[in-house]
Amino acid sequence: MTSYGAALKQASNAYGGAQISTAPQKKLLLMLYDGAVTNLMVAEKAIESKDYETVHHKLVKTQDILVELMATLNFDAGGEIAGQLYQLYDYFHWSLVQANVKKDSVLVAEVRTYLEELRSSWQHL
Repeated sequence: MTSYGAALKQASNAYGGAQISTAPQKKLLLMLYDGAVTNLMVAEKAIESKDYETVHHKLVKTQDILVELMATLNFDAGGEIAGQLYQLYDYFHWSLVQANVKKDSVLVAEVRTYLEELRSSWQHL
């Protein structure tokens, strides 16, 4: 299996959808963003209701998606943009670790907003 194929399999596991293995790359990317945004919306509501088990689960699931997004970046083809995306995803991951420790909905909302903007940008390409 190629490294891209392995990354797709891992992304599929992180997102949880069987349809991912046959999705075109752009669609896969949008699905990962959708999964991350949905998880973060649920985490925000769970923080409000003090359902910390759900908060933890949804934030960790989103962190897994971010790790997959970082792992599938093509630095040869993407150059500087790939490097910048990697730094953003790494920052988002770190922010979600902090949000999980502190149960901070502001950090969760910040990451969600950025991911929504990135998703929108990719959708319009």
